[in-house]
Amino acid sequence: MITLSHDRFPLARVFTISRGSRSVAEVLTVTITRDGHRGRGECVPYARYGETMDSVAAQIAGLPGDVGRAALQHLLPPGAARNAVDCALWDLEAKQTNRRVWDLAGLPAPHPVLTAFTLSLDTPAAMRAAAERQARRPLLKIKLGTPDDMPRLEAVRAGAPQSRIIVDANEGWTAEIYADLAPHLARLGVALVEQPLPAGADAALEGLPRPVPVCADESCHDRASLPALAGRYDMVNIKLDKAGGLTEALALRAAAHAAGFGVMVGCMVATSLSMAPALLVAQEAAVTDLDGPLLLAQDRPHPLRYDAGEVHPPEPALWG
Repeated sequence: MITLSHDRFPLARVFTISRGSRSVAEVLTVTITRDGHRGRGECVPYARYGETMDSVAAQIAGLPGDVGRAALQHLLPPGAARNAVDCALWDLEAKQTNRRVWDLAGLPAPHPVLTAFTLSLDTPAAMRAAAERQARRPLLKIKLGTPDDMPRLEAVRAGAPQSRIIVDANEGWTAEIYADLAPHLARLGVALVEQPLPAGADAALEGLPRPVPVCADESCHDRASLPALAGRYDMVNIKLDKAGGLTEALALRAAAHAAGFGVMVGCMVATSLSMAPALLVAQEAAVTDLDGPLLLAQDRPHPLRYDAGEVHPPEPALWG
């Protein structure tokens, strides 16, 4: 039996990117119950990809109650719906067999991973203040994506002089804006730039310098995305809600490495139930951004443990 719930988790602070702001994380929770065992998965329907709570719920409702992981990959396209069901099926099998998911997947036991902490888009003064509050963290990710981002970048660097910085433009720049900012990114010690141009405008990156690695986010969903990214991006950001679950995310990671891309593992603003399977993919990632629960005012019971910039593997009571 597959059941769905629409859950809301208030954020600790309003979170803003170039496409808008939110104060609540809205997720769909999938629970699959079979023979007295229960597996759970979570997803975040994303309007950027044409998804709504209703459309994703309808996709899930149309699945047979006895669906398995192999069949699921063909019954649903990559996206939020398949992610939640795929992760619930992994969790269910772990509960049925009394084994951990990484054992089922033939993976080594996971270890804690350093994760970025995200500062939302704001005025330079507000972003500097936010950076100062988080300056002890070794890795900060800052949301940009406007024509006048240079003062924001300078402000964050001043507020957190020792932290590594990732910049996420969320498709908000033009080729001209990126070209103007690129030399300063290296000067200010930026380690990575995510999706500077809109997906579909990637071809412009072929003729532009990349003084720091450029990572595809909105332009990379699953393995089928990789051929179009060659020569334009240095890295890909794997998110389970884009890839369509842990099954495809693990395959995408292997394919990306084989094609010469570096790997970043990211997340939507969601709970520990979303981060837990992504943490397995992050074991072989160059950069990890699984800070969703840190942005919430309240997480799920049995949440992931975060300390000193690291996120720890899940307990079975949460997932896997």
